[in-house]
Amino acid sequence: MRRRPHLLLAAVLAATTIVPLGLTASAAPAAPAAATFTDDFDGAAGSPVDGSKWQYETGDNVNNHELEWYTAGANNGALDGQGHLVITAKQENPGNNNCWYGYCQYTSARINTSQRFTQAYGHFEARMQVPRGQGMWPAFWMLGDNIGNVGWPQSGELDIMENVGFEPGSVHGTIHGPGYSGSAGVGAGYTLPGGQSFADGFHTFAVDWSPNSITWSVDGNAYETRTPADIGGNQWVFDHPFFIILNLAVGGYWPGNPDGSTQFPAKLVVDYVHVTTSSTTPPGGGGGSITGLGGKCVDVAGANPANGTAVQLYDCNGSTAQQWSRPGDGTIRALGKCLDVSNGGTANGTLVQLWDCNGSGAQNWAVSGANDIVNVQANKCLDASNNSSANGTRLQIWDCAGTANQKWSVNG
Repeated sequence: MRRRPHLLLAAVLAATTIVPLGLTASAAPAAPAAATFTDDFDGAAGSPVDGSKWQYETGDNVNNHELEWYTAGANNGALDGQGHLVITAKQENPGNNNCWYGYCQYTSARINTSQRFTQAYGHFEARMQVPRGQGMWPAFWMLGDNIGNVGWPQSGELDIMENVGFEPGSVHGTIHGPGYSGSAGVGAGYTLPGGQSFADGFHTFAVDWSPNSITWSVDGNAYETRTPADIGGNQWVFDHPFFIILNLAVGGYWPGNPDGSTQFPAKLVVDYVHVTTSSTTPPGGGGGSITGLGGKCVDVAGANPANGTAVQLYDCNGSTAQQWSRPGDGTIRALGKCLDVSNGGTANGTLVQLWDCNGSGAQNWAVSGANDIVNVQANKCLDASNNSSANGTRLQIWDCAGTANQKWSVNG
């Protein structure tokens, strides 16, 4: 019931640093607001996953003492032409790769959405059929997108579903963070009734994640909720975007090694992965609207959480696109992303947008007692372009002048 960081090839490490996978659960489904990530794995049989959504990780994993070598491309992770992704663990070593224990005995696949899709809060769901057999360890999980900067477990890890072959009828959900990682991860298990096995058919695994609460469910049945009260006074690190991981490990500390009863190839079949936003309140003391010129609200255009989405003025409507929070780290957040000055610019007229939270100066804001919102790096004020209160007016930074188009009421 714990994961340790995965060792990747240098090229993959440069793109995304991977770490442990542990256990934790998610909450009863919150009302979805908008689809933000959808992969139904449609495509020709033998095709690799969509590279705009996923990347393959490669290498072995000494930290968990897993036995497989993760390969790139469609050898171990491919579409089946019937709307499924199939991750296949094989007893082979066509690349003559050496693992931590010597000559590798198995291959498999591990894919993630790092630098392609990240999100904080919402409903994360996959429909899957897990493999059967001693030593099998399929998982659907997430890591904080700041892992390259802060490391694991400070980044946070949210395990939506893990199954180990010696428990065919049970899955686990777990969270890991500073002070509650590895075997100390906080989570729970869910067991099918009547001696059923998860390998017998497809099941839907999900979490509903909101500020200060995560709830896990299987086939719509919520079985675990975790909040900051469950982590013994340690830091709750589930307040920033995470990326998604799917993998099928062979062996390791937790599941143990395959034995004579284990049959290869073993397959994790994924029908879909869907993510939506939710109607839950954003982080940072509750969150709320930011109103400005003409009583209009600071708004994410089209409620679109994609990087680069315009931030504008619009009629206040109470939507999640207008719910902003300040978690205390200098950021201002909506839809799981940060208010950001385009390209880190400091010049007058540089537009403001939504972007993955990354700790840069472009996302460091101070709210003054005079109702200014100041980008600290540029020492300039959030400003409604052209002194206009029309719907769709873009927001920018400009020299602080005390004018009405730079005054904001921050609620929540």
